[in-house]
Amino acid sequence: MGEITPRDGIEGITPYKAGEAKIAGRDTAIKLSANETPLGPSPEARKAYLDAAQSMEIYPDGGYGGLRGAIAKRYGLDASRIVCGNGSDELFHLLAQAFLGKGDEAIHTEHGFAVYRIATQAAGGVPVEVTESGLTTDVDAILGAVTDRTRMVFVANPNNPTGTYIPIDEVKRLQAGLPGNVLLIMDAAYAEYVQRNDYEAGLELVATSPNVVMTRTFSKVHGLAALRVGWLYGPETVVDAMNRVRGPFNVSAPAQAAAMAAIEDTGHVAKSVAHNQEWLEKLTTQFTSIGIEVVPAVANFLLLRFSGENGKTADAADAFLRERGLILRGTASYKLPDCLRMTIGLAEQNELVVAALTDFMAGSASP
Repeated sequence: MGEITPRDGIEGITPYKAGEAKIAGRDTAIKLSANETPLGPSPEARKAYLDAAQSMEIYPDGGYGGLRGAIAKRYGLDASRIVCGNGSDELFHLLAQAFLGKGDEAIHTEHGFAVYRIATQAAGGVPVEVTESGLTTDVDAILGAVTDRTRMVFVANPNNPTGTYIPIDEVKRLQAGLPGNVLLIMDAAYAEYVQRNDYEAGLELVATSPNVVMTRTFSKVHGLAALRVGWLYGPETVVDAMNRVRGPFNVSAPAQAAAMAAIEDTGHVAKSVAHNQEWLEKLTTQFTSIGIEVVPAVANFLLLRFSGENGKTADAADAFLRERGLILRGTASYKLPDCLRMTIGLAEQNELVVAALTDFMAGSASP
């Protein structure tokens, strides 16, 4: 008798591990491990979600015309070239399913988002990891890794978990150097937070290039992480292929309603961005002053690097913080074992982390 086994390659996939939310032995904890916005969603989005929940027996709009229209209006896009999904994660999987065959290669950077590798392997493709330069995407390293088997390049800009970015000129140089049959996937999940004159999320490049797509999410600045709504803007051929393989009702009606309300509340987004920028600058200064290296960041989190001298390791800092009920994200799985990633939280949460790490770096005897 035979046995049920997954196809070749599935057992080689390392499952994604989300940021922890609880600490054993504690009833409550402050979670700063998942890059969630501390200000929450727009009040209008909450209301729209609750209103939509009154008719949960009705299937959602399978083409999410209202949501595509709201996105198109906000950014001046062609709504027919937008695909929505159950978070950006589903969009990555759909792209891999539609455009990767067995043995085809997809490039990602060494500290890039873990789902790129997972989506590639799930589709039967081969993930190709390239080095970064100063914890930043290296365009030359990517171009140097392209072979006749390359079909995709994943670039998170800004990148998670490093928080770094590359200017739009570098993105254009990357696209210009890729063969026309290689799809460049620009993951701009944190685009709204970036306050740099040389940054662009990639909308214009998509509009003028046949081999570039850009993904965005409602999970970050819009505060709808629990609802799982992502969207993609791409060439007609890519959009057509994705619509052929995606599920017919892959974004729920309450999620669509909340997302439409959220994208229209530009005031709430501006408030969230201003709070984030204020604390990015404050925390960078404060952590640097106590001897913790802070990677220059443009998103809603900071990557903190510990020297390891005198026992001041990332693991030790993590244990110290947990004793005070504070959860940051360990990044060993991203090949950054000497770092912790901290989501920008509310003022009082940020201050608690600063106080705890100040004591830790000073060699406090106990948490």
